[in-house]
Amino acid sequence: MSRIGKQYISIPDKVTVKLEGQKVLVDGPKGKLTRILPSFICCTIDEAERKIFLEKGEDNKLAQALYGLSRTLLGNMVTGVSTGWHKKLKIAGVGYRAQLDGKDLVLNMGYSHPVKMITPPTLTVSVENPTNITVSGMEKEIVGEFAAKIRAVRPPEPYKGKGIAYENEIIRRKAGKTGKK
Repeated sequence: MSRIGKQYISIPDKVTVKLEGQKVLVDGPKGKLTRILPSFICCTIDEAERKIFLEKGEDNKLAQALYGLSRTLLGNMVTGVSTGWHKKLKIAGVGYRAQLDGKDLVLNMGYSHPVKMITPPTLTVSVENPTNITVSGMEKEIVGEFAAKIRAVRPPEPYKGKGIAYENEIIRRKAGKTGKK
């Protein structure tokens, strides 16, 4: 039995959730999100207590797998429209920097050319200083995916730690070469 699927989702103030068959519409101060739930999953909304409950319609392996996933995706939608999601990246290395060109991100990462990354329309990218990037938006999957694409331009290397890393990422360092004796 899924322990995550059993948990209810509390609906914050200023957020409205509507159910149209298997389609869930979540509306909040940051915007609107919709998702179609699998046919195995039944969703009920308690308007008085402002909670969302999920149940399995069938008792098979696929329904079990989608039970906890659907609850997590709905919880991420509610959080996204109320507070939003963000990922912070830090750039380490001499001469490595980031800047904004309109809405797009331009990275100078030691290649022969600057790397231009086109920002998806639902996201906002901000550069506080040339070594700190913040990606924010409503949909957790898109925020995480775009942050991973930025990191993939120059992942942190284990010898000097140069590259693009997430804010709280721990980079395991290796010892360098030792001289001959």
